[in-house]
Amino acid sequence: MSNKQLDVQIMGQSYILGCPEGGEARLLAAVGKVDTAMCKIRDAGKIKARDKIAVLAALNLAFESPEAPSSPAIADTATAATDMPQASQQRLTQLLKRLDQVLEQDGQLI
Repeated sequence: MSNKQLDVQIMGQSYILGCPEGGEARLLAAVGKVDTAMCKIRDAGKIKARDKIAVLAALNLAFESPEAPSSPAIADTATAATDMPQASQQRLTQLLKRLDQVLEQDGQLI
């Protein structure tokens, strides 16, 4: 099976992605979901760093996947916080602080 390359845009930035023959529609649908999720987080105005937006979008998409347990989107913590138990709110806050610390240190995730 041969691979094809697609030029796509995510949050205004171009990427060339490898794609197996016949997988173009699935890849473009995934790109659309990622772009929408990242733009939604960016447009909320609370987070500006592209890497943080990407991580939060990935987490949100993972939470929304059919295999994931039902849970509010991470980027929407202001709304979700009122529906969450106090212990869950504190744990989510700790995880987001840890994520911020790691993302501040260049190269730590790669």
